[in-house]
Amino acid sequence: MLKVGITGGIGSGKTTVCEVFAYLGIPVYSSDQRARLLMNESLDLKEKIIKHFGAVYDLDGNLNRKMLATLVFGNSQKIEQLNSLVHPAVFDDYANWLKTQSTDYVLKEAALMFESESYKDQDAVITVYAPKELRIQRVMQRDACRRIDVLNRMKHQLSEQERQKRADYIIKNDNKHSVIQQVIQLHQLFKTLS
Repeated sequence: MLKVGITGGIGSGKTTVCEVFAYLGIPVYSSDQRARLLMNESLDLKEKIIKHFGAVYDLDGNLNRKMLATLVFGNSQKIEQLNSLVHPAVFDDYANWLKTQSTDYVLKEAALMFESESYKDQDAVITVYAPKELRIQRVMQRDACRRIDVLNRMKHQLSEQERQKRADYIIKNDNKHSVIQQVIQLHQLFKTLS
């Protein structure tokens, strides 16, 4: 089974691209969704987060994401510490998920695929490209946030040039190219390669 990673900067449209692959019957593992789930459901991970960041869970045991974000925002050491707790849990979860799949290929979506080094476990990596201004507008609309908030989040991700240099394939989600056509071409290629 071929393992294909998919990444892209915030607002690039990774989720949209993954939805097209899923429509074609390809299983998609969303690292960000699984990380959020594990941070709420994995007792081991919860204990580690509490040990390092204090009382960031409510009385029902649910993570107070805003509180945690406030604690780590702008502090690269704390962000790195949080990632060092969450990423191994996601890696293990992904390995277990893989064992349950039986298609020609699977997709693993991760915003920080290169930063977390999870690309090393993939046979190929796609990056989804969209121009910076379009990405900013999409995120402001999606998250009802300010431009400066989006720019601050972008600062913590690889540059578009670096991401494209490291990726094996690029899908352009710029409102000029057909995402569906690009996905179908890659789908046919991956089925051939598997």
